[in-house]
Amino acid sequence: MSLTDKEVERILQDTHAIRSGHFQLTSGLHSDTYVQCARVCEYPDLTNKLATEAVARLPKELTCDTVIAPAVGGLVFGYALAQALGKRFIFAERQNGIMTLRRAFEIDTGEKVLVAEDVITTGGSVAEVIEVVQDHGGEVVGVVSLIDRGQEHKFEEALYPLLILDVASWDSEDCDLCKEGVDIYSPGSRRLGK
Repeated sequence: MSLTDKEVERILQDTHAIRSGHFQLTSGLHSDTYVQCARVCEYPDLTNKLATEAVARLPKELTCDTVIAPAVGGLVFGYALAQALGKRFIFAERQNGIMTLRRAFEIDTGEKVLVAEDVITTGGSVAEVIEVVQDHGGEVVGVVSLIDRGQEHKFEEALYPLLILDVASWDSEDCDLCKEGVDIYSPGSRRLGK
């Protein structure tokens, strides 16, 4: 059974992966919507359902040998995607601030690799993972994400998002929610509390 975009969005809202309110994003910008895909990953059955739907939406001619994801955000979805495809799963992680393969993971020359991510904003982490794959001689055949926040990306490979979510954001001085005195939360920020 396939899912409609509305059904995908409802699953993400019901699990609080998409939240409404007043948020300060990691970038420092403000928004009335926050995306935290880790919340849907609390439910393996739903994560597997979304991964199966993502696979069903891929072009039939797309083939891969391996799925790779950036740690930490893409790990659970990437694993579920690999399981739905029946393929090997590996991940890249930062070491001294640089995305790399560790844990004896290898990519063979010419290996076809599909990159998985939970939510893509600018795609900076995905671009770094693509570079890792290419540096090891692999061929990136595409990128799959749960959510694409609809911004310009830092990579050129084909993107297959399960849901495109156009999330508006603005500077604090232009924020109507601040002017109305609505409490602000910073759930994903590395710099802020709350």
